[in-house]
Amino acid sequence: MKKRLTIIISTVFSLALVSTIMNSCGSTQMKGAGNYTYETECMGVEGDGSQTLKAWGSGRNREDAIEQAKKNGVRDVLFKGIKNGKQECNVKPVLFDVNIREKKEVYFNAFFADQGPYKEFITGEDGSDIHFSVVAGRKKAGDQVTYGVIIRVQRAKLQDRMIQDQIMSK
Repeated sequence: MKKRLTIIISTVFSLALVSTIMNSCGSTQMKGAGNYTYETECMGVEGDGSQTLKAWGSGRNREDAIEQAKKNGVRDVLFKGIKNGKQECNVKPVLFDVNIREKKEVYFNAFFADQGPYKEFITGEDGSDIHFSVVAGRKKAGDQVTYGVIIRVQRAKLQDRMIQDQIMSK
């Protein structure tokens, strides 16, 4: 009798535990899906040294999110390097100084402004200056939408511009 009671209690406890774990995992994933932070990833390197990237951005509408994704791609090449995706991308950032963004805040605020100079260093995956491939499957969190774009960042030209503008030395 005692043995049977022990088995029943342990079975009920196990089922309750598994049920709790399953419910908590499922609800967390559903609530957090739109708030997930996507990392820029390497999709390949071209012969001229440009990097084809999948970059993500969030905004209040599609246009804002796509614009932010383009900025995020250039920003990651400049300040972070590309560590995700194919290993052929340069994992080192163009600018090595850890606090360069803060030190040159006025310059970079103007550089990354809407219609700013950053646009000179990105093209669509087909090489055009206008077309950008938007990755299917947007995510929505509250009043923000997230879109991904496939862009090509002209790393060598970006580096030359940083030297020309005296942000970095040769």
